[in-house]
Amino acid sequence: MVEQFEAGAAALAEEDGPGVSRPAKAAAVFSIAAVLAACGGGGGGGGSGFAGGVFPPGGTGGSGPVTDTGPYHYPRANSDDEAARFLLQAQLSASDKDIADVRAKGYMPWLAEQFSAPREPSAWEWVNGRARGAVDADAMIWRQLMTSADPVRKRMALALSEIFVVSSTDIGSSWPTAMMAQYWDTLVAGTTANFRQLLEDVTLNPAMGFYLNTRGNRKEDISGRQPDENYAREVMQLMSIGLYQLEADGTVKTGPDGQPLETYAQGDVSNLARVFTGYDLDIRTAERNAAGAGVESNEWTTRPMALTARNHSTLAARFLGATVPDGTAGPDALKIALDTLFNHPNVGPFIGRQLIQRLVTSNPSPAYVQRVSGVFADNGTGVRGDMKSVFAAVLFDDEARGPAGLSDPHFGRLREPMLRFVQWGRSFGIGSARDTWKIGNTSDPSQSLGQSPLRSPSVFNFFRPGYVPPATAIASNRMVAPEFQLVNETSVGGYLNFVQGILPNGFDGGDVKVGYVNEKAMAGDPGALVRRLNLLLAGNQLSAATVALITDALSKPPLANPTSDTGRLAVVNAAVLMVMGSPEYLVQK
Repeated sequence: MVEQFEAGAAALAEEDGPGVSRPAKAAAVFSIAAVLAACGGGGGGGGSGFAGGVFPPGGTGGSGPVTDTGPYHYPRANSDDEAARFLLQAQLSASDKDIADVRAKGYMPWLAEQFSAPREPSAWEWVNGRARGAVDADAMIWRQLMTSADPVRKRMALALSEIFVVSSTDIGSSWPTAMMAQYWDTLVAGTTANFRQLLEDVTLNPAMGFYLNTRGNRKEDISGRQPDENYAREVMQLMSIGLYQLEADGTVKTGPDGQPLETYAQGDVSNLARVFTGYDLDIRTAERNAAGAGVESNEWTTRPMALTARNHSTLAARFLGATVPDGTAGPDALKIALDTLFNHPNVGPFIGRQLIQRLVTSNPSPAYVQRVSGVFADNGTGVRGDMKSVFAAVLFDDEARGPAGLSDPHFGRLREPMLRFVQWGRSFGIGSARDTWKIGNTSDPSQSLGQSPLRSPSVFNFFRPGYVPPATAIASNRMVAPEFQLVNETSVGGYLNFVQGILPNGFDGGDVKVGYVNEKAMAGDPGALVRRLNLLLAGNQLSAATVALITDALSKPPLANPTSDTGRLAVVNAAVLMVMGSPEYLVQK
């Protein structure tokens, strides 16, 4: 269906004829949702993160027709470089087959196939197939990221995990690994669902209940107890609307005094907190003690938290201009609250900008943000919050696909350490012979990556979307560089030492390691090897000088002309280390 996408893009790019407005033309020829559906990707909806039940789309309407999404002038990759660049934004790695597929099919048909691909066994199913305690949350998430057959959904879920943060570092129960696996599965389902559904699934997820105190949160009483406000605050500040009122292009609205206008006040937090009372783990009588004395079975980890009506506050709640009337039942109160958040005008630009930052560039233009925000508001078929269309809008935008960003010093993002590591593993055939994936926690910046998936040090993620490295040119230019919050002298040295150690040794006594099958065959031709690594790892973005420097180093003793498998492996390890340590690789454009 690439022809349909190209026809729409071409029509949008034409000069407007007399009496033909661009909005009318665009509405007639182009809709992300329609093209995704025609290509097999669907246009909205999606399965629930929990077994059974699909939450319906959260409403229609928005800030205008699909014209806000275009035009898109780059519907297909015209070179391997362009295909690899797209793949390294859209998923976790690039392979020869992926590059060929993207070039043959075009961006949108390829992405639609990924969205509609059969789902493999879930993380929860893998964990549940092992004895209690045999694997941990680290093994679960590394296996998901390193081996899954749907890397697009996994890459996008990882981006969502940095907005809807739950950290396995600060969570505990009888079944912490099963609980974290279910939370991850919820985020994966959310990548092709509706944002309104995702918001509800996250709100009622047991892992979030543990992490932000909604589990067992009780109504006010005569002793002076008040509902815990943790989730009410963070769901607004971090997961939906943010601190300040935004224009559709993500710029902050200001008052007459020039100060930012806040989106909510303490009264909104306190009132909203009443809605999130009365929920607790859905552990049923037959499941208690099923795993031993005092230990319930793990079925509750697959279900949303359940409401105990007597613990739910039925006081009136007023927040963000909405009212939950006095005496409203828990499910109805929750619907009012989540609908209010979902339909707030901030959500599109607030969430859209962060997704652009995670996948494409740290400093998107306001126009880029507005185009993505417009797709969030209306995917072209009247659906608000269609996540497939939002992700597509992020990836297909001219700022993401056009060549200008490659030479723009203000464009791009620092690759997160955990993404570099996963890319290495997937690119070179990583595996775990015992399928135990004992890579462990890689959070230590002095000896490891300084980052580990699903192990954020706080609800504010590993880094803030607005982080500015102090006393830098980035600060002088009033730009942000979120991932640089992880960077210091210790983390730079720790990353290089970590990579140098794992390249030859792997993990768990060599159980987890890569094969380098294709790369070892090129060890006697340094030029060919570096060209391959440049394409697969960096999308051919290493400069000619860097390529020459690495090639020259590999052409000299003791690496030159290897005659044994050990020698060939040494050449490949050295080449990968130098590529993954180069600034042009570390900054992804």
